[in-house]
Amino acid sequence: MALILASPATDAQTSPLTGTFALSSQLVDRGMAITPPGPVLQGAINWTSPSGWSAGVSASAQARTPRGFVSFVAQVAHSWSLATDWQMQANLLDYRYPSHGRGRTYDRTELGVSWIYRDVLTFGVSASHLNRYGGQRPRGAADLGLHWPLARGFSLSASAGAAQELVPPRGAGYERRNHYYYGHAGLTWDNGPWRIEVAHITSNRDRRAFQPEISPWTATVSRAF
Repeated sequence: MALILASPATDAQTSPLTGTFALSSQLVDRGMAITPPGPVLQGAINWTSPSGWSAGVSASAQARTPRGFVSFVAQVAHSWSLATDWQMQANLLDYRYPSHGRGRTYDRTELGVSWIYRDVLTFGVSASHLNRYGGQRPRGAADLGLHWPLARGFSLSASAGAAQELVPPRGAGYERRNHYYYGHAGLTWDNGPWRIEVAHITSNRDRRAFQPEISPWTATVSRAF
């Protein structure tokens, strides 16, 4: 799965700069495989301020070709406290896929808003504008995420989402179906700066001929610093 830009806060965190380094078995974004199954190196650096502003960048590269980056993401966000248990966040993201062949069509800028309940439940909506595919209206998506703590550092994670195709399929059924559904269910273990996550991913998206298949299971090992 894609590395989340916003690193989780810890009680010991005093610096406005944080980072994360991760090794994943595949890079998947909203039910779309960015890389074939295989080791993917990911890194992210984030800056946060007491006023609620944050910014970050992340990069991903296939481990077998470390100089061939497959994804860059930049984000600017602002968070508000709505109540004791509720937060709201608005974010602007820019996605680039420099080594994704024809997948560079999916380079996009995305504006989103999300609501967070106790860092347990998150609901977000977003609209994306493709940078390389002109003449198209923004494409929408909605995501619901759950992170439920268990004992001994374990927690359950799950998500479900629906998105319009960034580039709608042509031919038969084009007008009938230009959206798809996706989700995951997984188990996460946290120990200080270390995190291990195993997830089962599902998606009913029709894969393009030039895109890799999604592995049903993905795993990620990451360390925050």
